Amino acid sequence: MSRTLCPCCQRPQKACICTFIVDIANDIHVVVLQHPSEVSQTKGTVALLEKSLQSCQVIVGENFDEEACFLKLMEQYQLVLLYPGEKAQTLNQNLVAQLTHLDKNNENIDGATQFKAKLDAKPLCLIILDGTWKKAYRMFMLSTKLQQLPQVCLPDYLANAGQYLIRKVAKKNALSSLEASCYALALLEQSTEQVYDSAAQGYDAELITPEHAGKYQPLLEKFKQFNQFQLSFRPANKSLKET
Repeated sequence: MSRTLCPCCQRPQKACICTFIVDIANDIHVVVLQHPSEVSQTKGTVALLEKSLQSCQVIVGENFDEEACFLKLMEQYQLVLLYPGEKAQTLNQNLVAQLTHLDKNNENIDGATQFKAKLDAKPLCLIILDGTWKKAYRMFMLSTKLQQLPQVCLPDYLANAGQYLIRKVAKKNALSSLEASCYALALLEQSTEQVYDSAAQGYDAELITPEHAGKYQPLLEKFKQFNQFQLSFRPANKSLKET
């Protein structure tokens, strides 16, 4: 006899995650490039992220160089890859100003000129790799087009603030895809006038923190509950599998 699935999240009723969904009108489109092994991973966070963000899509694969949906995105958006590679630049006030075309006065905003040159006037789109560290690295190395994208990373105080308790990870306090997306969006979507005015006047815009991530904070709070909900299905004597 088949199990009854929730019509919204497509999970068994007892494992339904709909109570953790938070409807958020994100300004920047998010695209999750998901490794095939993550699709059926019940402890993954992309399902919750996709259901919560109004502008979010998931593309499954390993090599995206010839992926039609991804190639179309490259035509429509200026893609920015959230990935801590060697060429990644930390998301801060100055970089956000450049990414959102707020460098109205170059005397006030320092710039990674070479970085900005790669961007154009198309709408911004945030690319996330969803997979274990090893699999995300494999996806990155297989896809030449991913390597050519501007890369950004989160500040250490956010990158090391992970609350992903339901999967053992290679890096302590590593972020889930949901957490990384929320923090990156919060940084990128800070009020444009706020970012520009603060840069022009020589002070920092309102700091995005693990406790204050703007309109994404409710989803981060629900994520904590999601963690506990998933842990309730784990036998007491079973350890977490490293990912």
